[in-house]
Amino acid sequence: MATVPLVAAAPYLIEQKYQDYTPEQHAVWAELVRRRRPQVDAHACREYLEGYETIGLQDDLLPNLRAISDRIGPRTGWSATPVSGFLPGEAFFEMLAARRFPTTTWLRSHDSLEYIPEPDIFHDVFGHVPMHAHPVFADFLQHYGSICAQAKDADILERLGRLFWYTVEFGLIRQNGKIKVYGSGVISSHRECTNVIEAGCDIRDFNLDEVLATEVKVDEIQKRLFAIESFDQIYEAVQEAEKRLLGA
Repeated sequence: MATVPLVAAAPYLIEQKYQDYTPEQHAVWAELVRRRRPQVDAHACREYLEGYETIGLQDDLLPNLRAISDRIGPRTGWSATPVSGFLPGEAFFEMLAARRFPTTTWLRSHDSLEYIPEPDIFHDVFGHVPMHAHPVFADFLQHYGSICAQAKDADILERLGRLFWYTVEFGLIRQNGKIKVYGSGVISSHRECTNVIEAGCDIRDFNLDEVLATEVKVDEIQKRLFAIESFDQIYEAVQEAEKRLLGA
């Protein structure tokens, strides 16, 4: 698959200097994974768990992004592309549209195991990247990036951001009569995952109208989330959102 050149994102692209990670940093990664694996193994959707194995994550070593990309690329065309940090919207959407997931390379310290305000490599790789091995989810995410890259109206982008929040970040799915998690914000957070498991939030059937109308709260535990029946549902939803909001 040809690589699409990046323009807006170009200033943020870096190399992951894997050899520079210290034994202490690998130990922090191992501790983070050890804390999350029992809950994730029990409550993550099967597509996430299959993706975890597909991309070759190791529980005791920080991920090598080039090795992950080599495994995921032939499957869905995606890569985990190292970036310097937070990206502006234009650069972020450009990367998604090109199937290059912007991935930070820094890792939180041992003093911040429970929570950090901005994404690190644990959130990005452990939380997000396994789902990129699933073909339908991979197509959904690329299409989402492409329509956001076209949108210029702030109100439209804000509504599209709600679709991202309630799927990619905090998405739930019903499998075998049970609620399973796939959104990175639930996968990577013990508090958010426990909130779902212990019925601490209102779980609604996924409905595009309601999702687009539900405001995002980034600074508190989620009170309302949405459960899909299949990943085809969110791919169809992003196509419908494109028609409604962009007139495509």
